[in-house]
Amino acid sequence: MTAIDPFDRVQLEYVVQVCRRSASLSDAARTLFAASREQRTSTNDSDRLRKYLAKFRLDCGAVTQ
Repeated sequence: MTAIDPFDRVQLEYVVQVCRRSASLSDAARTLFAASREQRTSTNDSDRLRKYLAKFRLDCGAVTQ
């Protein structure tokens, strides 16, 4: 993995923790984006989470194993 800023590392560690204790990517996304999803007209939180993980060359399968 490439170098990650400390700010991003803390956020990514939390996201991975939520993914590991969630039943699915959708479940994790609903937890992670609970506040912002109330303000959006279109909620595709799973896609948002998938794109976030891809930024670090990760996917749901990689973080839940």
